[in-house]
Amino acid sequence: MTIVALINQKGGVGKTTSTINIGAGLAQLGKKVLLVDLDPQAHLTYSLGIQAHEQKATIYELLQGGDLGETIVKRNGLSVIPSTLNLSGAEVELSGVAGREFLLKEALSGLKGFDYVLLDCPPSLGLLTLNALTTAGEVYIPLQTEFLALQGMTKLLETIEVVKKRLNKELEITGIIATRYDSRKNLNREVVEKIQEHFGDKLFKTLVRDNIALAEAPSFGKTIFEYKADSNGAEDYLNICKEILRRKQ
Repeated sequence: MTIVALINQKGGVGKTTSTINIGAGLAQLGKKVLLVDLDPQAHLTYSLGIQAHEQKATIYELLQGGDLGETIVKRNGLSVIPSTLNLSGAEVELSGVAGREFLLKEALSGLKGFDYVLLDCPPSLGLLTLNALTTAGEVYIPLQTEFLALQGMTKLLETIEVVKKRLNKELEITGIIATRYDSRKNLNREVVEKIQEHFGDKLFKTLVRDNIALAEAPSFGKTIFEYKADSNGAEDYLNICKEILRRKQ
């Protein structure tokens, strides 16, 4: 089972979009996938048409020792552990708990039957993100192909390095996802070159093109493949999934 944290402390870079559509693409390619929404804003949850308040339990209850089976919801060919606004209090509530960095790892320890678990992290480097990094074996970083893309990356990379050194020796950055790419813009091409210089072959060859369908799909509670299977967004995310599986061979 491969556990991947999708992380960037900047908001609006395509983190949730990437988590959902990589998950859906891998499912299309025959993999069993679980998505975990670790963001108190619950964008992944709502983007898949799941109403958190109607669920028996969410990630919030799970981190407090709840039953794993009760938190998993089936939606759009995927399994999902939804989030809730209650999670925003978790950073404070759980900060005094012994072993607080490992609560998610412990909660998912009985998980079976999945090929991929994708953790959608909040846009911050707090306790929830730390839990994702101690649980995951791999990190994907979505980066917008614009001027400020690499701003703040130093802090993120330092955090990952510290977690790797002290808490999770297995942790590796294995994928950089370039999003909102427009080949007609010189700036976008230049930023991709900079990302390539910085991360080398960790950058997925497939660049996710700027695509209105990707922005529209969540309002219908659908993945890009259900909403518009012939769009650039669907093609790009499916190709990223094929790259992910090739790298595993």
